[in-house]
Amino acid sequence: MSVYPSVRFLFSAAAAAQFPIDHGTEVAIVGRSNAGKSSAINAICGRRSLARTSKTPGRTRLLNFFELVPDARLIDLPGYGYAAGAREDQAVWARLIEMLVPRRSLRGLLLVVDARRGLLEADQQLLHWAERIGRPVHVLLAKSDQLNRAQARQLLTDTQRCLEGHGSAQLFSAHDGTGVLQARERPEAWLEIRGPKKEDPGST
Repeated sequence: MSVYPSVRFLFSAAAAAQFPIDHGTEVAIVGRSNAGKSSAINAICGRRSLARTSKTPGRTRLLNFFELVPDARLIDLPGYGYAAGAREDQAVWARLIEMLVPRRSLRGLLLVVDARRGLLEADQQLLHWAERIGRPVHVLLAKSDQLNRAQARQLLTDTQRCLEGHGSAQLFSAHDGTGVLQARERPEAWLEIRGPKKEDPGST
């Protein structure tokens, strides 16, 4: 049984006219290409293959909407920062994310960062964008299992210092389950999901 028994992929959208009605609550999942966004979504939702994962950077080209419970959605955005076709991809990405700005249902952003690289310039730009539109950000330092304990602690400290009150951060690994419960709690608070859920320890 999934953590969210009724979780489902809704649809992909390339234009605002294709978005769900601006009702309920939404959290956007953002990050550089190949940072681990799809794996994070699967771990948070307790499903192995809800979001498709790929080793090919830049695969996602649309906004993908997932419904956790009625009127509470996750939005998977295309990854940014992939070198091939960078100028064209950046323009597409900027257009897609700007379409989310008017949505009153958008309550926050989960920023997935590859822990082996830390916050890069493109991530900093995303943080500035979120601050400009007044949305909170929670950073998932993904793939943290590939760091030793001292490196992971230092990375978390450095990231929190960099955020300077403009967001929060945590260590995370979809591979070994590090931080999955914490990563689940943050969007639940933004999405106003209440009530008991069934856990699926083997799903992550």
